[in-house]
Amino acid sequence: MTRSDLAPPTEAGAGENTATVDTTLILRLTSAVEQLTAMQTVASLELRCFTPEEAATILGKTENWVAENIRARRIPFTYVGRTPRLTAAHIRQIQAQGEVLPSKYAKPVAA
Repeated sequence: MTRSDLAPPTEAGAGENTATVDTTLILRLTSAVEQLTAMQTVASLELRCFTPEEAATILGKTENWVAENIRARRIPFTYVGRTPRLTAAHIRQIQAQGEVLPSKYAKPVAA
């Protein structure tokens, strides 16, 4: 792309170039901006530390449950200063701890 490509159209060809707008280009640019915004949102959640109250809301538990399990060291957490915090990885690990897989020896349920 040269510098002249970026310049505004001249008087002679102004009517031809400005009347047609490349809608596919606009749609592609819009899609790219939305993808970048979504990636930044995910990245900011990965770096964020949640308070026990926020983590409890995400996990569907009470704040007291989270606080008790932190004190008993039954769930993963980190300290930021003197206050316990949970990262997104900690919350995923807590969810994985509660996963129960079916036994391979269990009888199949008749439908």
